[in-house]
Amino acid sequence: MARLLAIDYGGKRTGLAVTDPSKIIVSPLQTVDTTVLTPFLKDYLNKNKVEKVIVGYPENPDGDRENPIVKQIILFTDNLKRLFPELPVVFYNEEYTSKTAVSVMVSGGFSKKYRQTKGNTDKMAAALILQGWIDENGVD
Repeated sequence: MARLLAIDYGGKRTGLAVTDPSKIIVSPLQTVDTTVLTPFLKDYLNKNKVEKVIVGYPENPDGDRENPIVKQIILFTDNLKRLFPELPVVFYNEEYTSKTAVSVMVSGGFSKKYRQTKGNTDKMAAALILQGWIDENGVD
């Protein structure tokens, strides 16, 4: 059985989340400095069986594809597809996931100190991206 991996790509930090091998439980994995994301993913994907990668993609209501982060996400995913051509990579609308992640942490009783650590918000946002994709698409 293989996991699903979600990526909340950011200019400085990138949040990651995964499912368990049975694809039942979604968990935040970790936050990685974006400058070392590709080497981290190479190592992770070589050690863990991943069936699909879901990448958060900000779909702006005005359709602004000139957003600098959108260009970075496209370059990153193109590179990921070159490195792992057999691994399906799909986009999922990540709009408002960071704000929702903070709300989830508040309602979940996470301490203020934990919530103020930006990396924790990033990996929680990745978990929300992954859970949202699963809710919409199901798992095989």
